[in-house]
This record gives sequence, C-alpha cells and structure tokens, in this order.
Amino acid sequence: MENKWFWPFVTAVVLLICILAGSWWRYEYYQDSKSSQAQEETEEWGQFEKVHQAFDLIADNYVEQVDKDELTEGAIKGMLDELKDPYSVYMDAETTSQFQQTLDSSFQGIGAEINYLDGKFVIVSPFKHSPAEKAGIKPGDVIISVDQQRTEGLDLYDVVSLIRGKVGTKVEVGIMREGNNQPIKFSVERAEIPLETVHRSVKKLNGQSIGYLQITSFSEHTAEDFVKELSSLEASPMDGLLIDVRGNPGGLLTSVEEILRQFITDKKPYIQIEERNGKKNQYFSYTDERKPYPIAVLMNEGSASAAEIFAAAMNESEGYPLIGEKTFGKGTVQKPVDLGDGSTIKLTFYKWLTPNGTWIHKKGIKPTIGVSQKDYYSLEPLTVEQSLEKDMNNKQVMILQKMLEGAGYEPGRTDGYYSGKTVKAVEAFQRMHNIRATGIADKSTVSSLQEEIKKLVNEDKNDLQLQAGLRWLEQQ
Repeated sequence: MENKWFWPFVTAVVLLICILAGSWWRYEYYQDSKSSQAQEETEEWGQFEKVHQAFDLIADNYVEQVDKDELTEGAIKGMLDELKDPYSVYMDAETTSQFQQTLDSSFQGIGAEINYLDGKFVIVSPFKHSPAEKAGIKPGDVIISVDQQRTEGLDLYDVVSLIRGKVGTKVEVGIMREGNNQPIKFSVERAEIPLETVHRSVKKLNGQSIGYLQITSFSEHTAEDFVKELSSLEASPMDGLLIDVRGNPGGLLTSVEEILRQFITDKKPYIQIEERNGKKNQYFSYTDERKPYPIAVLMNEGSASAAEIFAAAMNESEGYPLIGEKTFGKGTVQKPVDLGDGSTIKLTFYKWLTPNGTWIHKKGIKPTIGVSQKDYYSLEPLTVEQSLEKDMNNKQVMILQKMLEGAGYEPGRTDGYYSGKTVKAVEAFQRMHNIRATGIADKSTVSSLQEEIKKLVNEDKNDLQLQAGLRWLEQQ
C-alpha cells in the first residue's frame, strides 16, 4: 500500500512546490516590474516638471510679454529639433492644411517638393510641367531666400508658406546650385498645381509598341489612376512596359503598395519595415504570376522615398532593370499624428528596407543600367542683364556656349570666353530664327535660344534614359 501511493504523493508534493515557487516568482516579478514602471513614471514626471517649471519661469518673468501658445509650439519644435531628423516636424493648423493639400487633387504654389537636409532647404524634385520645372529649378537646388528673405533660421514649413500664395502672383526664389559660386534668382509665377500623377502613352520603336506610364508622385488617387491606365494599355497588344518615376518625390506608402501588388509576386517581400526595437516586418503581394511582358523602370536623382520603394521592389523582388541615375536616398517612413487642435506632428516611426534588407537612407539606389542625360538638361537659365558679345569672359557666356552646342551650333569652346567662333555660332542661330545676325547675344537671341533648348528637352529622341529603356525592352 505504501509503495502504491508513494510516487503519486511525491509527484504531488513536487508539483505543489513548483506552483508555490511559480506564484512567488510571478509576485516578485510583478512587484519588480511595478517598481520599475513606477520609477520610470517618476523620472518622466520629473522631466515634465522641469519643462513646466521652465515654461512658468519664462511666461511669468521674461523681460517682455510672451505668447504662451507660441511658447508651447516652440517647446514642441525644440523637442523635434533635438531628434536631428529633417523629416520629423511640427506643423501648426495652417501648415497642416497646406501639407494635406499636397496629397489632394490640387494645390496652389510653384510645384516642387522641398526637404530640409543637413541644414539646407533642398529641392527634391519639381513636379512635371509645374512653374518650378518650367522656370528651370532642378533637383538638388538649395533655397537660400524667398522674396529676398533669407531662409536661414526658418523651418521647412515656414519656407513652404513663403513660397505658396495666390495664383497669378510671382515669387522670387534664390537658389544655390552645385558648381556655382553665385546664387541664381528665379521669378516663378504661382499657379494651381493639378496633381495628375499618372501619365500614359505608347512609344513606337522598330515596329514594337511599348507602353509608357509616368508616375510623378504617389498621392491619394495615384494607385486608382495607375490601375486604370495600365488596364487601358493592356487592352491593346503591348510588347513591353516602361514605368517612369524620375523626378518623383514620393508620397503615400499605401499608394505605392497598391501599385506594387500589380507586379510583385508572392515569392519575395516587396518591402520590409523595421521598428525601433529592430523587429523587421515583411510585406508580401497576393499576386502569384508575373506580367506576360517585359518591364523596366526609369529613375534619377529626383526619385525619392516612395519612388525608391517602388524601384527597389521592382528590381530586387522581380529582377526588373532600373535605368538612369542613382536615386535621392530617403529610407524612413513618417506618419502624421493629430494633436487635437488642427496641428500635427509628422514623426518618423519606421525605417523601410528593400526586399533584400538594405537600408538606402542617404545612399540612394544605384541603377542597373546607368545613363546620364545631355548637358543641356541640367543647364541653369540664362539671365542677360546686358548683351553678351565678343571677348567677354564669364559664366553667362559659358552657359550660352553650352546651349549653342546643345542646339547643334558650334561655339568652338565652352569655357566662357566669347571667341570669334562663338560669334559665328550666334550669327548662325540668329539667321535660322529670323533675328538680325549681329553675333551679339542680346535678350531676344537668348530668349529664343532658351526656347530652343526647352523644345529639345521635351523631345523623346533627346531623352537618353528614355531611349535606353525603350531599346532594352525592344531586345527582350
């Protein structure tokens, strides 16, 4: 009898000891956690008490009367500034409304995406056919003034507010451009900027029909428009598809995800999102078959954020080639958080990684096939206060010479010295455009030459990146 109950009894005692020990451990752990949490809350309260003390001290004792609302907003901006993250910003109610407009169907301004990077207000990209693009503003330009007001000391949304204004009015934007010692001033007329973000056409090459879809930004209705335009292309025989995200400054993550699901199969993630604790979440498409036609992607230094997500996914998940130049390099994800009074904090919550797990922040994405554009694509506008003529030697002459060369005239040199051969080139251009052939580059001549360059830029045959993409697709 004793042998029969001995082991069950021992087992029961051991289980009871384990249960008691477990209960004691959980109690101690709970007490420790509670104590640790209480300590953290006490420390946090101490930090907020310090902020509150500073607020009262300034509000009640500063030598001049202060606006408490402005003081509060200044404190919030100060905390965000401490992050040293140009993409985490505070926006008051008015600025929040302006920010939201860039995701809606249209807004009023000059049409350019601006970011605050390394202490500078940098043009990420002007929108297609926008006043900024037509005026000659380029990706990488640094804004140093708006209507002669220096931008130093302002925040990003102060600068945006200065640039935006009533349709039809003009704003002077002072720019510093790489390679220039002197600022360039652009007088840009504000306009209603329609966000028609998807543009469709069919390109013909050696008897083949290549579908072309350009995405200028990823806004609220971009995915819907893209799917509609893609269906239209697929309804007719199509030998390949070229998707152009050059100059695309990014936009909504949800928008680019919906478009990617049209092309990315479920074999690899199209993006990875990394949280602050290092946890990586992979996101997959539900598509199980590739498109039946070859696809290529065009990109350049103005392709940023969501445009880079798109390019990386197309290349690493499905092997589609990337043609053009290295992209901008923005690898973080922001979310706007409503503070309840119309104001917002746009805060960086995550890093995004390519399908292979690469963080491209401040590095960009290298093209599979590198192609640079002709020099005249990046020339700054030529502003002539006085006519340019023989034996002058300055930067304006150098720009003139490069424009002449791009338009098919031979100035003999492009170093800025107005030589006899440059005179002959100017005369030849003037005769071709019914301008009196003096060899002197006056305002009328320069204006005509700049229009000639714009026409060249807008012709498909001169777009080396586009042509490279079409040729690659033709050969598949």
